[in-house]
Amino acid sequence: MPRILLLTLQILVAVVCIAFWWVLTETPLFGDPSRIQFFFSTPMDVLNQIIRWFSSGQIWYHLWITLIEAALAFVIGTVAALILGFWLARRPKLAAVFDPYVKAANALPRVVLAPIFTLWFGLGIWSKVALGVTLVFFIVFFNVYQGVKEVNRTVLQNARMLGMTERQLLRHVYLPSALSWVFSSLHVSIGFAVVGAVVGEYLGSAAGLGYLIAQAEGMFDIAGVFAGMFVLSAFVLIIDGLVTVVERRLLVWQPDNDHHR
Repeated sequence: MPRILLLTLQILVAVVCIAFWWVLTETPLFGDPSRIQFFFSTPMDVLNQIIRWFSSGQIWYHLWITLIEAALAFVIGTVAALILGFWLARRPKLAAVFDPYVKAANALPRVVLAPIFTLWFGLGIWSKVALGVTLVFFIVFFNVYQGVKEVNRTVLQNARMLGMTERQLLRHVYLPSALSWVFSSLHVSIGFAVVGAVVGEYLGSAAGLGYLIAQAEGMFDIAGVFAGMFVLSAFVLIIDGLVTVVERRLLVWQPDNDHHR
């Protein structure tokens, strides 16, 4: 699909959703607008709230705190998953031993862990980072593990016949094979890193987007809650766009239809 057409359709979806929201909250078509606005606010009220946040500069500090927490969670979780994923994928017997424990750890509900991390690390950024790491780690780990397992056996055998060392195999065979799987997981894990930070802030903090949303919710400020969610969504899309740029540069040698998305 041509890029311009794709962008046009994406914008059209947003326009249709906002138009439906306006009709829902500003017209009597679905009932009393004043009652509906109590639960959904209105597009104009939410826009005005976002403008107030940015014009006053209030939002920047909270965005910065959330960005730091999400970035730390993303980097720590990704690096740990890359190392462990590559290591276990090349040791099938050891992977079989740890398989039930990895699956059991992945099944733990992360929200339940948030209060535990708060007890361990306090109300600072590290409790939010820890929660984000638990969300990022398993997404990247399973993709890296599968990417290494999917290495073409013929290519691997030929490389070994040519006398490649383990380090050369890692650089020239395993890493290129897993790279598209890794970036596929990074697109998802970025959102989860932010989610971990925001959920941690929502449960207990003095700054961040989650804090803003929790404050607005406590005051029954529905416009503030929706404004926080819109800012959060835009925040994630911008970061995801940066990852896409890096991905295209690193995977320029691959055809588009080979990307695992």
